[in-house]
Amino acid sequence: MAASKLSSLAAIAAAATTYTLSSSSSSNRAYADGPFRFNPFSSPPPPPPPESSDSEPKSEVEVSKGGFDAESLERGAKALREINSSPYKKQVFEVMGKQEQCRLAELEAEKIHHNAIQSYADIERQRKLSEEQRNLVQQQSQNKAQMLRYEDELARKRMQTDNEAQRHHNAELVRMQEQSSIRKEQARRATEEQIQAQQRQTEKQRAEIERETIRVKAMAEAEGRAHEAKLTEDHNRRMLIEKVNGEREKWLAAINTTFSHIEGGFRVLLNDRSKLIMTVGGATALAAGVYTTREGARVTWGYINRILGQPSLIRESSMSKFPWSGTVSQAARKVLNKTATSGENQSKFGNVILHPSLQRRIQHLARATSNAKSHRAPFRNMLFYGPPGTGKTMVAREIAQKSGLDYAMMTGGDVAPLGAQAVTKIHEIFDWSKKSNKGLLLFIDEADAFLCERNSIHMSEAQRSALNALLFRTGDQSRDVVLVLATNRPGDLDSAITDRIDEVIEFPLPQEEERFKLLNLYLNKYLSSEDVYKSKWGPIFRKQSKKIAVKDLSEDIIREASRKTEGFSGREIAKLMASVQAAVYGRPDCVLDSELFREIVDYKVAEHQQRMDLAAEGGLPV
Repeated sequence: MAASKLSSLAAIAAAATTYTLSSSSSSNRAYADGPFRFNPFSSPPPPPPPESSDSEPKSEVEVSKGGFDAESLERGAKALREINSSPYKKQVFEVMGKQEQCRLAELEAEKIHHNAIQSYADIERQRKLSEEQRNLVQQQSQNKAQMLRYEDELARKRMQTDNEAQRHHNAELVRMQEQSSIRKEQARRATEEQIQAQQRQTEKQRAEIERETIRVKAMAEAEGRAHEAKLTEDHNRRMLIEKVNGEREKWLAAINTTFSHIEGGFRVLLNDRSKLIMTVGGATALAAGVYTTREGARVTWGYINRILGQPSLIRESSMSKFPWSGTVSQAARKVLNKTATSGENQSKFGNVILHPSLQRRIQHLARATSNAKSHRAPFRNMLFYGPPGTGKTMVAREIAQKSGLDYAMMTGGDVAPLGAQAVTKIHEIFDWSKKSNKGLLLFIDEADAFLCERNSIHMSEAQRSALNALLFRTGDQSRDVVLVLATNRPGDLDSAITDRIDEVIEFPLPQEEERFKLLNLYLNKYLSSEDVYKSKWGPIFRKQSKKIAVKDLSEDIIREASRKTEGFSGREIAKLMASVQAAVYGRPDCVLDSELFREIVDYKVAEHQQRMDLAAEGGLPV
């Protein structure tokens, strides 16, 4: 009974205390972190409310929260008075002390828990702070990295821009340098062209001066030769005149003596008839002697006039210089021509190998010229043109020989140095041509030298006068002179000269078959002919030459050489065989074999090609 009562008292005291503490803790809840203070004089807490009613204590608590609760305080005071009056107050206070300790322990545990929560909150706050700081640092690093990337991108763009600007600048510099180089090159070329123009002008002036010097020198030489010839002619004439005068004086003295004797004899004859008859016979014999002497003097003077009358421009002529001197040579030539015609020689023009069509035309011209001479018809003038060394001069000589005409050759280059005397010399040639009883073939080589176009600025007045003189003498068709012109440049001839031409013949370079024939011809002439080794006077006055031995030189090798020598003229082929002859004479055994022949042919072909290249570059005439 007492125990139950004690427990009830303890419960009431605990409730009062709890209520008091709860009210104090509710009033001081914001100060939970402060130190705990127990008020021993506080009234015991009120008893706990019954468990069935949940809303009422809350209303009371809420009321207590609103202000001071006097009833609760009274109930607590009443409970304390009951405890003090109770015999179990000591046990009650002990229980209350234990409850207070338990409560303090709970408060301490709650404080510890609160401190732990506070520490956890601090740790969490520190973690959040550190995480925020780490995030801030990371964001700063990201911002810094982004800033660095941006700065790097800006630097790269700036560098790219600088590189692009530098590249444009370099390109501009290169373009400016190229333009400067182009300007310098143009200036250099202009300077070189100006220098070359000046050099060409200087060379042209030098060539003009050299040409003028050569012309003046040639004119001086021609004048000297003409003067010397004139002096010689005057001396010969004086000698002849003196001789004729001496003969005349001798004959006059003889005549005077004769007439003195006749005068004395007449007197005797008048007295003696037999002496008169003898005197008449002597007079008749004297008259016959005088007539014979006069005719002999006339023939002698014609011969002298013929020798001294040959023009100086004629370089070669077939007209005989002595009376009856050509009789033996003409007879021998006729015999040789008959022998050659009846022999195996197929070439009708001697050493001239031509294309069959060209050869037929030349033969036709020779026959036509011969028939024109026989029928006293006008001759036809001819023009031969083509590369050098194709046989123009030889054909003209052969035409004159086949047609039975005298042959005379002059060159156009000899006319220009004569100057004003050229006109006189031209007339002398045509006057001299009339002295030929057979007719004359006048061959003018290098005709373009003085028969060029008259409007040319390089043509002198003397050359123009010489051209006009030739045009005057060839205006009508002649029965005495066949004019044959030869040139490498037919386009340079004056139109009036080409109007005088009746036959125009081109002499091209020989083809393979003609080159083969020419090689055989000159091989026989220079290497196999017996005339090469025989001297004019035989072995009496000259040592016998060693004969050349030809070995392994077949027709195929000569055919091969004819194919290699494409573009060679007849003169070049003759020079080729002369070189072969010289190479053979350089050997101690004088033997010509195929190896040596091929070597000389290859060398000459290379030399010909080099000359053609130089001619194409303008360094050497073709």
